[in-house]
Amino acid sequence: MKYYSLIGMEGDTGLAVEAQDGVLSDLTSVHHELEVLEDLALAAAVSGQSIDALARQIVEGGDCARHSLAEILNDESAAALDMPFEPPEVWAAGVTYKTSEMERRRESETPDVYSMVYSAERPEVFFKATPERCVGPHDAVGIREDSDWNVPEPELAFVLYGGEIIGYTIGNDMSSRQIEGENPLYLPQAKVFNRCCAIGPCFVTAESIDDPHGLDVNCVITRNGIEVFSGSTNTSQMARTCQELADWLQRHNDVPNMTTVLTGTPIVPPPDFTLQEGDSVSITIQNIGTLVNDVMLV
Repeated sequence: MKYYSLIGMEGDTGLAVEAQDGVLSDLTSVHHELEVLEDLALAAAVSGQSIDALARQIVEGGDCARHSLAEILNDESAAALDMPFEPPEVWAAGVTYKTSEMERRRESETPDVYSMVYSAERPEVFFKATPERCVGPHDAVGIREDSDWNVPEPELAFVLYGGEIIGYTIGNDMSSRQIEGENPLYLPQAKVFNRCCAIGPCFVTAESIDDPHGLDVNCVITRNGIEVFSGSTNTSQMARTCQELADWLQRHNDVPNMTTVLTGTPIVPPPDFTLQEGDSVSITIQNIGTLVNDVMLV
């Protein structure tokens, strides 16, 4: 099932589940202690139930407040979507698709490092963002003022709890390709900055995704209402599995619950394209949803 974080007119937050298509059942309205997704994950772990089973039990046994997802998306509701959960840490994997490896080689002054990591046993895993640097659906992502070449990177993301993958969401790994291209050692500056990561619009449990390595991924960028870039692929093109990345991240490295990992992108705009302030980035992943963010200069 899909889980959303809602924010009300007064700034109050709640956790909702899409137990039936287009209808969000507010779990917080029944159990006030279930305010965020991590609360539900903890309750599921303590009770020995799955997240979905516990949520279904609450929906069937309680009188949940309900919201229309369409009305929320069309700004016709008192509630709005927030980031589905707050990740204490966001990590990312690089060069996990052949397309990404080829593009990184083309942009870099030291292309061999990308070919080596694509085929190596150890993946490229790097720290991406803190909670303060993340934004949710319909919030603005950032592009660096000191870079002339900035792009989105649409990615499947997985979420860890107790060291295990409990579900998935959509991530936008905003990147300054000019900075990374100058020198791979500049990677932290190319990747970590204000509003550098978007997550949402929802969280989908692992039990609801039959195969994370068979999902269609699409990205559309519009400028002044006109499409200026589109690309599509499938996560089957990943050279590594989500579980493999999860295992490597946690080798000699304890991560907190709800840590989120972006799994790499195969959709790379051409070298003559860069994002501009005011652009809109729309990322759709099969069985999850669509993450939409405008672009601002930071």
